[in-house]
Formats: sequence, structure tokens, C-alpha cells
Amino acid sequence: MFYDQLPRQAAFSDLADPGLYTPLPDDWVVGTSDIIGSTAAIAASKYKTVNMIGAAVISAQINGAGGRAFPYVFGGDGAAFAHPPEHAEAAAAALAAVRVWAQAEFGMGLRVGVFPVADIRAAGREVAVARYSVSEGVDYAMFAGGGVSWAEDRMKSGVDTVPEAPAGTQPDLTGLSCRWNHMSARNGTILSLLVQPREGVGAARFAEVAQAVLDLVAHLQRSGHPSPAEGPGFSWPPPGAGLEVTARPPGVSAAKRKRQIMVETAMAWVFLTTRIKLGGFDPAHYQRTVGANADYRKFDDGLKMTIDCDADTVARLRSLLDRAREAGTVVYGMHAQDEAMMTCIVPSIMEDTHVHFIDGAAGGYTQAAVGMKADS
Repeated sequence: MFYDQLPRQAAFSDLADPGLYTPLPDDWVVGTSDIIGSTAAIAASKYKTVNMIGAAVISAQINGAGGRAFPYVFGGDGAAFAHPPEHAEAAAAALAAVRVWAQAEFGMGLRVGVFPVADIRAAGREVAVARYSVSEGVDYAMFAGGGVSWAEDRMKSGVDTVPEAPAGTQPDLTGLSCRWNHMSARNGTILSLLVQPREGVGAARFAEVAQAVLDLVAHLQRSGHPSPAEGPGFSWPPPGAGLEVTARPPGVSAAKRKRQIMVETAMAWVFLTTRIKLGGFDPAHYQRTVGANADYRKFDDGLKMTIDCDADTVARLRSLLDRAREAGTVVYGMHAQDEAMMTCIVPSIMEDTHVHFIDGAAGGYTQAAVGMKADS
């Protein structure tokens, strides 16, 4: 299969090079999603809900894929992914189910779309992907070429390519959770940063700016990773337990699922606190792997990062990007906050294949996007 054959890149900074990306096959499809009113929801302190819905889109696709690898990317208030043609119908059905669930559980609308890669190319855009190996057990897709952004713009303009699912349809969100504590800034600021090329700017020219950004933050401990090396903190009851109840399997009551979560997390708290090993489960190893597997930086038709940094680094980033903006190369947005947050998809705690999505805990990528739109 196409995606399985792509090499896994070990150095994130290498992914600024457009030559490392491979175009998707012409018959593939790209799926997109976006939460309606996410900025207002974040202003109402519903940032965890926004991230939960965004991650739910990916969770439903992962569960629908049945272990098959495919490219996807988390964007805070939305997500994008790609599948071969034989899985396009199932992918659309999973999107439709998440749309029903988001409205039923949270009263929040979700825009969704599925677009053929051939149509994206006909519009003059490309969808190219690379794989970045964050750890031995997990790799994330990186997107380039502007095609995902084109699909998102079409979706946001009202083009709806996904049939409505019946009321009551439940997506399969097995493994979706948000049990870890927020991660406080250790260096003063959690900065969510979005950098995108201006219309018509070539890939090589944008890559120079992206590389300069990565070089600038390279001095930060672990390149600005918001999670401590030993992993994020955990408390009981976990702050995201109520949200996790909404991802319960069909036929399971909210009360029953809440009891299950309380028992599971109480046991987890004991093991993580005492570091007692049980069978093949090593709590210290698991907690470290959570941090190692997290996606705090990515290429998604541009550069996205949520990093732990100091005020001087923020000022230097702003200066660098202001110059690039004035030169007509990029548009950018940034949002500073005190904490980062994590939403997770954990098929099994016994394997190191769990994935973790990081965003700023006060709006993060969504707020940075607002600033970028105002600037463009």
C-alpha cells in the first residue's frame, strides 16, 4: 500500500524540505472537519470540548480503519486525513457519525467534507505527505502542497460532500480520552504558532522560513516540548472524565461509563503514583511514552507548533516572522497561554502505539488562527 511504503523520517527539521514529501495517488480522497463556532466556544471556556471533538474525528477514522495505517493530522478545532478510494465511503460515514454525536452531546455543529485528490489537483493544488517518527511506536503524517487547505476552504464555504447520518448514529470512539493534567509552562509561556505560505509562494521559499523558525527554537529543552520528559501529570478524578463519558460505546449508559472511568482512573492513579509494575505494565515507562508520542509540532500545509518557551524566544520568533510577512512570504498567528493540554487515543496501554494531541489550553491553535486571518 502507498502509505505503508513511505519512509519514516527521524528528524523533524528535515521535514521543512519539500523534497521529502510524496504526492498522494490521484484516486485517493482527503477528508476534513471544522467545528462551527469554535472561537466562541473557547471564549466560553469550552476548549477541552473543542479539542475532544477534533480528536474524535481522528478516533473514528482510526477505529474504522481496523489497524490500517493512513495519514491524518490534528488541528485543535478540526482534523484532516486521507484514504484510498476503497475506504472513501466508510470514511465519510464515520465523519457523518461524529457530526451527529457532536451536535447531540455538545450542541456544536461540525462541518465535514471528503474531496477527491484528483479534484484538488485540478484546482491547481497538491496533496503530498511524509511520515515523521516521533518514537519507536508512533509516527505522524505531515502534509504539504496546499491541497488540504483548499479542501478545508471548500468545506467552510458551504460545500458539503458528506450525506447526513440518521439521528442517534454513534461513532466508534474507542480509546478516545483526555485524562492527563494540563502541562504548565516551565519557561514562562506555552506558545501556539501557525505559519503558512502566502498565496503563490513557492515551497522552497517557505521552507527557508520554516527552517529558520526551527533553528530559532532548537536551543529550547527538547525543542520546546510542552510535556516534561517523564510525561504529563495525572490526578484523580481526572479533569476530562466528563467529556470521556460522551465517547461511550453504543448501548452503554452515561452512568455506567462514568463508573467504569472512575474505577479505571483510580487504579491508574495508584500505579502512576506508586510506580508499581503489574504484569507487563510499567507505569513509569507508559507515562514517559505519553510525552514522547505527542504531536506538539507538525507540518500541515504550513508549520504548526505548541511549544514551551521563554519571552525572549517569543520576541525573536515574532521579529523573524514579521520580516517574512513584510517580505510577502508568510502569514502567521500566535497565541500565548500558561498551559498546554493533551487529548489522547489509546487503543492499549500495553503497547507503545498510543497517540497524543497537544494544543494550548486557552485556545491554542484556534486563537492563533484568528490572529492569522486578521493579518492576511
